[in-house]
Amino acid sequence: MIFRKFALAAVTGMLTLLGACATVGPNYVRPAPLPPQTKEAIPLSYMEADGWRIAAPKDNVLRGNWWEIYANPELNALEEQVAAANQNVAQAEANYRQAQALVRATRSGYYPAVTGGASVTRSRGSFEAVGGHRASNDFLLPIDFSWEIDLWGRVHRTVEASQAGAQASRADLASALLSAQSLLAQDYFQLRTVDAQKMVLEDTIVGYRKTFDLTKNRYTAGVASRADVLQAETQLKSAQAQSIDLGAQRAQLSHAMALLVGKPPSAFSIPAAPLAATPPAVPIGVPSDLLERRPDIASAERNVAAANARIGVAEAAFYPDVTLSASAGLEAATLAKWLAWPARFWSVGPAVSEVLFDGGLRGAQTDQTRAAYDAQVAAYRQTVLTGFQEVEDSLAVLRVLEEEARVQQEALAAARQTVDVVTNQYKSGTVSYLDVIVVQVVALSNEQAALNILGRRMAASVSLVKALGGGWEASASR
Repeated sequence: MIFRKFALAAVTGMLTLLGACATVGPNYVRPAPLPPQTKEAIPLSYMEADGWRIAAPKDNVLRGNWWEIYANPELNALEEQVAAANQNVAQAEANYRQAQALVRATRSGYYPAVTGGASVTRSRGSFEAVGGHRASNDFLLPIDFSWEIDLWGRVHRTVEASQAGAQASRADLASALLSAQSLLAQDYFQLRTVDAQKMVLEDTIVGYRKTFDLTKNRYTAGVASRADVLQAETQLKSAQAQSIDLGAQRAQLSHAMALLVGKPPSAFSIPAAPLAATPPAVPIGVPSDLLERRPDIASAERNVAAANARIGVAEAAFYPDVTLSASAGLEAATLAKWLAWPARFWSVGPAVSEVLFDGGLRGAQTDQTRAAYDAQVAAYRQTVLTGFQEVEDSLAVLRVLEEEARVQQEALAAARQTVDVVTNQYKSGTVSYLDVIVVQVVALSNEQAALNILGRRMAASVSLVKALGGGWEASASR
């Protein structure tokens, strides 16, 4: 009876101590997104934001299927396949599930471990030790209970770190998905640019063939030289070679798109079509939105939180471990008496252990976790700065390309008129065929430049959407 009262008092004391436990280590505070050396706050607007629509109120920001702003059903269908079949995304999703399982595993530290079993042992002791060779039986049915009480918050900080790690993994999944989706959109627009260039070359080849036939007829009539015929043929063959070369570029882009949607190149094909699109207006928001809109920034911030929690885990090692153990069961020398009530036994009691000397191991481990925290803070701030740079770069490229496209269209219109004028002059015999070749080459070059600029504008538009975080929000990883 006295021992039972003592055991009850010990358990009560342990539970009381548990309720009063203190979690060691620093509580997490999100670090400033910019380095303190800059002495600058997050800017209120982007330097290149002139003329862009600011996303306010919030219902104007990109959400969900961001690629739908391009109003291209074919692109929409392809983008839907990325989440389902892209293997980089599948790998990131598996990593996220692994991180979730780790959270559940670390939470198990809050609870006691209970084990049970049964054993039957027959043994005979030494004659010298027990004075005989009589054998004995031992029938044992124990249940053991062990609970390491989280007095100093080691388990709490471990769970905190694993939760932050899972949230970072969730953001990494979103980042992998956004990367694959944006790359698919860029490849798609580049492929359509190649299709448009090929169509221009096909039309050009038709015109060059007519000019070649005209030059041969003039040569037969004696009003053109053999050199004019050879120049016309050279120009025709050169355009045909350029058209063939575009086939190789198109095949490579098609193969890249197949990889992004999780298909072998032989099972993926996309019909040729011209690039019939212009960059849409993208709501850019303000710089502070990036902290919530970009998954890579959210991932970096969650990694900081995880590193902060690991400091607490390391500091908890300086404090003693307190374990409450108990055991109960049935034990007898014969099978007939094994399950009888008098065969019961039990024991209970706490244990305290402390490392008295470890050669500086715990101090070194704590210093390591603090240095790891500082490294994660630096990585977080670098990610934020990179995000600002990528948005500014995309805005600058789109601004410059828009102006370049306007001037290029004016140049193309002038080149087309020049071709018509010089071709008529050649037919009337007032200029040489070399003049015709020059203006035709200039016109083709301007056609190709205009298409290249449009393709670059579309790619830059996708880059801007990606730099803004697509349709993702940081709350999705919490």
